[in-house]
Amino acid sequence: MAKGQTSSRAGTQPSGETSQTLDRGLSVLELLARHPEGLTALELAEHLETARAVVYRLLRTLEAHRLATSNGARYFLGFGVADLARELQPRLQRVVLPLLHRLSGETDSTALLSVADGDNALVLLTQAPPQSALHLALREGSRHPLPIGADGLAILAGRPAVPGEPREVTTARRAGYAVTSGALQAGAVGVAAPIMVSDWCMASIGIVHVGEKVKDPTIPKVVRQAAQEAAARLSGHAPEAPAQA
Repeated sequence: MAKGQTSSRAGTQPSGETSQTLDRGLSVLELLARHPEGLTALELAEHLETARAVVYRLLRTLEAHRLATSNGARYFLGFGVADLARELQPRLQRVVLPLLHRLSGETDSTALLSVADGDNALVLLTQAPPQSALHLALREGSRHPLPIGADGLAILAGRPAVPGEPREVTTARRAGYAVTSGALQAGAVGVAAPIMVSDWCMASIGIVHVGEKVKDPTIPKVVRQAAQEAAARLSGHAPEAPAQA
């Protein structure tokens, strides 16, 4: 990311007057999320192209709300961010569960919602196909490294490119979805697409089924459409579906 570019939010901001201070504070959080090793106030000021005095005021405010923390020299995301994320999880489940029901039926596969949990992908929700006697059972709450499995690759593909990233991530970013075979379980094929509510993806939606390759060429398109619909609903650009009976 070039100096001064902290996000693609500028291209998706709502029309009308906005708060520059709030925008800078959110940009600080985004930068800290992208740099788990932490950033100094000077580095943050260089990224934001603003004075260190401004950055210090932002950091003190974020620290007061537990959204940032410091070891004395470098700043990191605070645990308050995790508290906010936990509040988001029920809505994420409510929005995506109807899509998983539909996706599992359309693809005759087990559908899943995964979220980023540090460097891991966490399987948050699963839905077995309603009519199929033979399907893969996934354990909700299981986790694995992000670069392993279609769900984690899709999350990484929904983030800006970084030097040295796995080739599979680059391929998935170009295609708009990730496909793996036998990555997490022998004889299992996975297809997943990122849920893009910002340029720093934190979740993906996908399917897994028995086999060595994708059993239907339309599945990647169906998965991408489900991910786009989830993003639209979470962003408030589309109504949420009614809960399943």
